[in-house]
Amino acid sequence: MHPPDPQFPTGESVLALLAGLEELSRNHPDRVLRLRGTLPLDPAQQTHPAEPFELLIFRGFSSSVTHPTAFDPDSPLLPEGTQISAAELLRAPLKPGEEEVLAGPISPQVFLDSSHWR
Repeated sequence: MHPPDPQFPTGESVLALLAGLEELSRNHPDRVLRLRGTLPLDPAQQTHPAEPFELLIFRGFSSSVTHPTAFDPDSPLLPEGTQISAAELLRAPLKPGEEEVLAGPISPQVFLDSSHWR
């Protein structure tokens, strides 16, 4: 197994990244951040292939559009072994078939700087 690429957050760094992005999104109600990456099929067995996922962050909240999540807001949204590979900034509100991509796809860490949300 290869070591994780530092460009793509994993494990605890994913949770910290999500928390930071959710906090910043509260100040930008006209923006939606779409994250894409992979989820392990079996979090206990890191050797299995990964499955693609998509997550939206809007006004301080994250929502998975590809996988069910726990109802408990205190539970981690993404399982251990998740990798986030790209982020896109979209104009809100989202309109099916008429998305406006403002930035990306780029590294999700870029959006920890609030100047990239404009």
